[in-house]
Amino acid sequence: MTIRELKLEFQESLLDLYPSEEVQSFFSILSEEYLNLSRIETFLKADTIISEENLSQFRNAIKRLKQFEPIQYILGKTEFFSLPFNVNQHVLIPRPETEELVDWIIHDFKHKEKTSLLDIGTGSGCIGLSLAYNLKNAKVSVLDVSEKALLVAKENALLNNVNIEFLEEDILSCNILPQQYDVIVSNPPYVRISEKAAMNNNVLLHEPDLALYVENNDPLLFYKKIASLAQTHLSPGACLYFEINEYLSNDMKQLLNDSGFEDIIVKKDMFGKDRMVKCRKDD
Repeated sequence: MTIRELKLEFQESLLDLYPSEEVQSFFSILSEEYLNLSRIETFLKADTIISEENLSQFRNAIKRLKQFEPIQYILGKTEFFSLPFNVNQHVLIPRPETEELVDWIIHDFKHKEKTSLLDIGTGSGCIGLSLAYNLKNAKVSVLDVSEKALLVAKENALLNNVNIEFLEEDILSCNILPQQYDVIVSNPPYVRISEKAAMNNNVLLHEPDLALYVENNDPLLFYKKIASLAQTHLSPGACLYFEINEYLSNDMKQLLNDSGFEDIIVKKDMFGKDRMVKCRKDD
């Protein structure tokens, strides 16, 4: 089979399920990965015969895409903050808006001589590892309830040659953290069960529920617990950062104010949605 014929088969298999631009993007991504060809090269070499091994790889990808499996899980990797990350079904796929949260923290702490930092609910490690990579003077710890997620985070630490501490802990059952920190950051579960209907199948069917959803009647459950721990485990004047549910920014500000934090700032993401918040423990 030629690349031209493969592309036609690929498109015909998926066009009923995805927009044509997305199908083209999938084909380009897989061609880069399996054939080592750029998008333009697949045009220039359209009559090239592909191997049975490559044909099998593409057909396996088609099968998985038909089940709405994210392309990142099919490849087993993605990129976050210009760094490579392994991903699988035990961790969320890092989002571009989370990069903005990381960038905010780097901007605030890049000139500090020493920073102790804790990332709660680390998943793939994307937040904590990106901070450790870019803040060379920071001592970074990452925490997650999932042993399988921490295994992925450990792989990613090796992949990016960063040295961090790993903590396996259920934050909701935790009453004490190992030390005082200059920064605590978290992107905890914040999607209410009632919001599931608006989500795409690739998220609903494949990404881990444990890292995504909270009950409708207590959507700030994780934020309350982390804010409480932060009050006793942040150094005076230290900062707490969260990624948040866009619909609950006012509730978040009230929660943090009631928890005794100062200088509460809500920041919009690239899509204009209230997506992150920063606050400071009083001196």
